[in-house]
This record gives sequence, structure tokens and C-alpha cells, in this order.
Amino acid sequence: MYLQRYYLDCLSHASYMVADERTGEAAVIDPQRDIKIYLDDAKEHGYQIKHVILTHFHADFVAGHIELRDRVGAKIYLGKRAEAEFDFQSLGDGDAIEMGDVRLVALETPGHTPEGLTILAYDTAKDPDHPYAAFTGDTLFIGDVGRPDLLASIGVTAEELASMLYDSLHDKIMKLPDATLVYPAHGAGSMCGKSLSNEAVSTIGDQRKYNYALQPMSKAEFMDLVSEDQPEAPGYFVHDAILNRQERASLDEAMEENLRKLSLEDFLAAQSNGAQVVDTREPIDFAGAHLKGAINVGIDGKYATWAGTVLHKESPILVIADEERVSESVMRLGRIGFDHVDGVLAGGMDALKGRSDLLETTNRVTAAAVSELDDVQILDVRSPKEWESGHLEGSINLPLNQLQRRLEEVPQAGNLVVHCQGGYRSSIAASILQKHGLANVWDLVGGFKAWVQSGNKVVEAAGSEA
Repeated sequence: MYLQRYYLDCLSHASYMVADERTGEAAVIDPQRDIKIYLDDAKEHGYQIKHVILTHFHADFVAGHIELRDRVGAKIYLGKRAEAEFDFQSLGDGDAIEMGDVRLVALETPGHTPEGLTILAYDTAKDPDHPYAAFTGDTLFIGDVGRPDLLASIGVTAEELASMLYDSLHDKIMKLPDATLVYPAHGAGSMCGKSLSNEAVSTIGDQRKYNYALQPMSKAEFMDLVSEDQPEAPGYFVHDAILNRQERASLDEAMEENLRKLSLEDFLAAQSNGAQVVDTREPIDFAGAHLKGAINVGIDGKYATWAGTVLHKESPILVIADEERVSESVMRLGRIGFDHVDGVLAGGMDALKGRSDLLETTNRVTAAAVSELDDVQILDVRSPKEWESGHLEGSINLPLNQLQRRLEEVPQAGNLVVHCQGGYRSSIAASILQKHGLANVWDLVGGFKAWVQSGNKVVEAAGSEA
């Protein structure tokens, strides 16, 4: 058996290829939408990708099942409860995909979603009776389990899913052998759970011992535990969960349309007609000069997640990027199904040379220099959990994912110093505030980390100051 893990840091997403080395037949599990990595790997090893399996309809990214079907003719497999617009083969308990000496066996494990699957991989040449690995999707993570609340808005209640999740874990997954390897679809940083580990692989035995959600407890206790303190899911999650069910254009087809290079005149005309502008350059470059009304979501960060959070999925998107990052900026929007890109600014910021009337800057201030500003208001755009663990005295907490719908709570007077943990989210927030007409915005360089490292006072969780 050949088993390869691929990890996409920006989405905290793990996908897998399993192949039979004797026959060269391969399956890809939970692929990302840009599939070149799988095609290159298969070509290098002489494999044919004949199967593509989704453990569930993912909410945080658009999967590459359509792309693998169209490119190499792979058959798509979904859980028995799944409904989709495209042709697929259903997998119920015990259904198997045979690939020479490799057998992939399905377990229906609903809970994170109704159609959830766990795929058991057997190397029949070595041990035909015990699974070597379990690809658990978003049912079981390393250190956590899938959250049951993401689909509550489209016909299934969180309570129903939490009950299913308990049964799937206790009646199926926890009955697997201790030595079975656990390969989940996400790691730390994903919003599909709250306590995910950054480890790549674990075992059923270790998860039974150390995973907080697998400790002995009643179903009612479990349902309460897994439902509390979950991070707020970005608005695009429902959009992607629906898109993964649909027949749609491939990423390559979407990119052909989205990478249109627009002249400055056409770009400005589209912006004036309601298109939203995202500038993917580094925060320091964006602060130096940017097109008025642009939102900064830096390409070197959780770009797709935050772009999907602060950009509207209904309004056309225009992109400004460094020349060498243009294609990547558009492709990574495509990973989350944001195919409504109308084009990119030809020449990037060079197109704006000599047009100071179209430009603005963002004030930046170091932790040491904040005291030199008059009438300072502090806006903390971190999550409530981060704020509670320690914050600047007198700060207002408006999480970035809520900022645009709570703009009326933003202080209008004085110098508004915006910060997050390290400076990435605060640049996004400052650009949003500038777009909405606030001229007194200052981005705190280095964020809360820099504030603490500078020896400044913070209010700790218990209310004491340090």
C-alpha cells in the first residue's frame, strides 16, 4: 500500500492518496480543488487515479472531485445519505473499493454531517483482517471531534447531528483496533472543531485515551460538551457545503474567466459599479499606498478563510496583487468557491503610478509610540476567547468576522488604534474601516504580541493587570 498525506496550511486541510503498488490503481480522499499535486504524484509513481472519495460535503473549501472526474475520469464516491447533482456511487457500511492488495471499506459515520463517512484502508497482503488506517474526515480529529452545528441552517439541527456523532464514535470508530492509524481531514486552525491538534497522524488507542470528547460520559454530556465554545463559522461555509453537492465548472474553467487583465479605466468602472476590491499584498506594502476602497487580505496568511469571511459571495471581486502572486491570489479564492472574480488590475500597483488622487495610506503605529497619540481608542479585532485571555486596558472587542455588521459600535472620535494578535487581521480590519470612511485609523504593528513584548500593561483573564 502506498499512502501519501497532503496538507494545505492555509485551510488546515489534509487530503490523501492511497494506491496499490502492484496494480498502480489509486484513490484520492477529500481532495483540494487544485488537483495538480495529485496528478504529479500519480505520474511520478506510475499510478492511475480511478477513485475520488469525499468523506462528507465539506463546508470550508470546495473539493476537487469534479476536477479529478473531468481530468482523469475518476469515479466519485459519497456516503449513502448523500444527494448530489452529479453521478456518484454511494458507499454504505461495509461497501468496499478493491484495488489489488488494497481494500477501502466504508463506515457510515454521520454527526458532523448526515452523510459522513470514515474510510478504512486494508493492506490485504499484510493483514486482511485489521484496518491499517482510518480516514476519518471531520468525524474524528486528532484531539477533537467534528462540530455538529455547521449544517443547522440547512435542515438538520445541531442536536440531531450531535446525537448521531456520539453514536458514530462509540458504536463504530471506537470499536476499531487500537493500532489503527487515524488520518483526519483537518488539523489545528480549522474552524470545523475547537481543539484540533497539529499532529499529522495518531492511533485509535491514543485518541481513546487522550481525546477529551472520547472520555466516558453520557450522550447528553457529550452533546453539551461538543456544542459549547465553538468558533463562529464564516458565512461562506454554507455556500461551500452546497457547492460541493452541485455540478459546477472546474477550477481551470473558472480561472480562464477570472484572470482577465483589466485596464485601470475598466477596473475603476467595475469598482464604481459595485465590485469589491481585494488587495493581496503584504500589510506593510498596502499601508504604504493602496487604491481607495480596497480591502487588504494578505496572500501570506489564512488568505482564503479571511477572504471568504470579509468578502461578499454575491458581489463581483476585483484583485490587486504583486505580479508573481496574481494567479495564486485568484486560485486560492477558487479553493473556497469564490469564482465571481471579474478580473485583475493589469500591472498591479504600477498601474496607479501618477494617480495620487486614487490612493490612500494606512497609519501604522508601534507599541512604544501609542502613548504619543492623543485621545486613543483601542479596537481589538481578535476572537472573544483571545480577548478574555488578556487584552489592552479599555479596549473594545469587535471580532474581525463581526466587524462589518457592527460598524456602528466603532468609536468615531479620537485616534482609533486597531490590533489583533500579530498584525495580519488588524490590517484587514483597518482597510475595512477606511473603506467605510474612517480617517483616524492606526494599525498597531505586531499586534498584541508586540504590545506585550514591549513591556506594556495588559489586563489578564482574571481581571488583574500585568
